[in-house]
Amino acid sequence: MTQDQDGGAAVTQIETAVRAAAGGVIDPELRRPLADLGMIDAVAVHDGVASVVVLLTIVGCPAADRIEHEVRTAVLEVPGIQDVRVVLGVMTDGQRADMVTKLRNGKPRATTAFTADSLTRVIAVTSGKGGVGKSTVTANLAVALAARGLRVGLLDADVYGFSIPGLVGLVAADGRIARPTRVGELVLPPVAHGVKVVSIGMFLPEGSEGTAISWRGPMLHKTLEQFITDVFFGDLDVLLVDMPPGTGDIAISVGHLLPHAEVLVVTTPQPAAAGVAVRSGQLARQLGQRIIGVIETMSPVELADGSTFEPFGAGGADAVAAALSTPEETVTRIASIPFSTVLRADGDDGLPITTEHHDDPAARAFRMLADLVATRPRGLAGRKLPLSVG
Repeated sequence: MTQDQDGGAAVTQIETAVRAAAGGVIDPELRRPLADLGMIDAVAVHDGVASVVVLLTIVGCPAADRIEHEVRTAVLEVPGIQDVRVVLGVMTDGQRADMVTKLRNGKPRATTAFTADSLTRVIAVTSGKGGVGKSTVTANLAVALAARGLRVGLLDADVYGFSIPGLVGLVAADGRIARPTRVGELVLPPVAHGVKVVSIGMFLPEGSEGTAISWRGPMLHKTLEQFITDVFFGDLDVLLVDMPPGTGDIAISVGHLLPHAEVLVVTTPQPAAAGVAVRSGQLARQLGQRIIGVIETMSPVELADGSTFEPFGAGGADAVAAALSTPEETVTRIASIPFSTVLRADGDDGLPITTEHHDDPAARAFRMLADLVATRPRGLAGRKLPLSVG
């Protein structure tokens, strides 16, 4: 091999290393390596300076600065590279369509990924009445599961009273709610504390976030169906669904769209809340869903002097669990979230208590709940088993 050939081989080798380094960067929205998404275009190296052309999915991509920084950082780790020039371009319509098809595992049109055969656990969090802390439970459980390293999605199905964006910090000081990114037909949900979040509030016209939603059954069903099919959550370990209180149209639609979902029933210790919470559990069971436990919020808390503070009484969750138990299935209280002013204040500030006040009793209760949910085996009802006849 001549000297020129040796030099050419060296350049090819270093360019290959640069391409591999840049291609290994993870897209912050799609959570896939840039190389797998076809986003690394041209790569060249001259006198220790690497030039990398990155094709963004859309014009004005909100992750552009982050991608540019991470590509630059990754390429600078390649031996022999002294400087990096990152050029940002945009995919053509054809390239974008190819990427979307690849993300959908070769399917050109959207279909639900959350079937009975999916490896994603779908857990609906429900309650009989509003104001019992159901959304607070859902948001904090999602963040606690993500902190354990699980891939978590959160679907806010409480269309009339959506509050999830505010609870996880996706609402700006001026009241604007974070918007999803659209890539062709894909809707990429915003990410908060490692959780991919979608809510009807993200799709309302800007400035109308506080407007009342007056939709009837068919519109609600269509909206939920689009959330489940059009929003690209990617590969999830758990999808949490924040249900509206009660047993109305949305609860029935979720039951039809996600009949294999597991259900957590939320109640306070107060008998008035516990009585109606039973009905939400009964509806879930009628729709073929499995109840995996009852969560009690605003539970009694022990004070510094050793006395017990019971602002809403005691025993509500145990009563709900007993009422929902059958000879074939025993339902239990799996968590008690103690009354906490810190939990309330963090929720108002969009700060999950598990990340902000690690030692608060409510934060410890949520972590214990996440541990239990994460390690509890998923039911096999409705799933195909990999059995063969020898």
